[in-house]
Amino acid sequence: MREAGGKIVHENRDVGVATVRSDNPEFVRAVMRERALEGAAHNRVIGKAPKKPKKKAAKVEETVGTKATVSLTGKPSKDTEPLADLQWDMKQIHATADGSYKKEPGDKRVLVGILDTGVDGDHPDIKANFNRRLSRNFTRDIPTDANGNEVDGPCEFKSCVDPNDWDDNDHGTHVASTIASPRNGLGMAGVAPNVSIVNLRVGQDSGYFFLQPTVDGLTYAAKRGIDVVNMSYYVDPWLWNCGNNPADSPENQLEQRTIIKATQRALDFAHERGVTLIAAAGNDFVDYTKTNTDSGSPDFPSVPGEEPYERTIPASCVSMPSEGDHVIPVSSTGPSGRKSYYSSFGDGYVAVAAPGGDKVDTPDQRPDDRAGIWAAYPERLAKDRGELNADGTPNVPYLIRSCKGDDCAYYQSIQGTSMASPHAVGVAALIVSKYGHRDRRNGGLTMSPRHVEHVLRGTATAKECPSPRTVEYVWYRQTDGEWVKQTSTQTCEGSKERNGFFGNGIVDALNAVQR
Repeated sequence: MREAGGKIVHENRDVGVATVRSDNPEFVRAVMRERALEGAAHNRVIGKAPKKPKKKAAKVEETVGTKATVSLTGKPSKDTEPLADLQWDMKQIHATADGSYKKEPGDKRVLVGILDTGVDGDHPDIKANFNRRLSRNFTRDIPTDANGNEVDGPCEFKSCVDPNDWDDNDHGTHVASTIASPRNGLGMAGVAPNVSIVNLRVGQDSGYFFLQPTVDGLTYAAKRGIDVVNMSYYVDPWLWNCGNNPADSPENQLEQRTIIKATQRALDFAHERGVTLIAAAGNDFVDYTKTNTDSGSPDFPSVPGEEPYERTIPASCVSMPSEGDHVIPVSSTGPSGRKSYYSSFGDGYVAVAAPGGDKVDTPDQRPDDRAGIWAAYPERLAKDRGELNADGTPNVPYLIRSCKGDDCAYYQSIQGTSMASPHAVGVAALIVSKYGHRDRRNGGLTMSPRHVEHVLRGTATAKECPSPRTVEYVWYRQTDGEWVKQTSTQTCEGSKERNGFFGNGIVDALNAVQR
């Protein structure tokens, strides 16, 4: 490797993955000839969560809707949080005051790792459950890409490393809140309101996720006794990784093989050490078990001028981490219980379904924020993005405020399988809380990931394919002041007990803790 002009700048010896810096433009070709090395991948992204979701396209999380702005104050009832009426998602899986909260609200000793863009550890509806001591940031801000375009922008901190309680994106904070916002008389509660949140930041401010931080986050989780991790992103720069796709150059084929191998090593390492691995199934409108077309990869340039190109993707190609071994992929449902229009699917791919929002699951098929998932939003971002009036009330329809005395907190409505996965993670955390045993490594609780998955799947509410099985989703998107009709035709395969839309069914928090 030195002969090829490479210098190791970071190494993860647990799984044999290193970050190497080289000025040699032929470095990858040279590495391909090294028998001691198994592969090489450019230092570019694996996954993307939106920096400003309200501006993202339909393939990722959206905030656009029509609900009026709300600001709530006053005292909640004895058993419910002030915003509980907005949480159709929690009602769908029976994570409520008269449901799972009574039976098992979670145990503080259960540690849930948020592999995401960071977590606002000072958010009033997260702080009580935030484990600052164990939280880590595995990323470094990147101002611009190879083409000179802004990625993370100017570094806010001298080292270009954000604190371990920081989220410049908002995605990770929303995920953490869905899992474990406490019952404290403010805002809303998560699925498992008493478990601990550990920020394992692996994503950039801009929402990109590099390979090395992801590998480092997973191995750290394994060594620190994290019980469950949420991975609401997919492996990029290739939406699907193919080892020998003829559309790809030899270098790109090697890169994709490396991403698959390195990610799988980290997943194996975590699984073998008691980490339950749960991931978003994707927001691509397609069946992952069929041949698809990818025109968006690679989506981040490693060299100047690099652009995405169209490829035919056979089912043998894999999206990581969701198609990795030991991973539980989660599809998304809307308020009516249907599979969300955008959610990826596939019989034998999707393990379970969970509420992720479907803003066009409405009578007129037009977006409504009430059909999204509401969860915590950093006040700092609301101010920076100009989303608040002078008196602190939101001036955009996808934000709400809840106050308890002088303490106020903000929440946003978004949708995506990124929002579905945390609901399943919350149920998994309840399962460990209820049935786990003492972890000798850290004094917490632990439970075999295989057993957690067995209970999660086995207590889900089975939901059969729609009739007819082929569904034409119809919705309307506003473009230049006009409502434009959109459609997507999708086919559900499988039985009632397990199918491509819902897997083994919609997760159920109450069922999971009263076996």
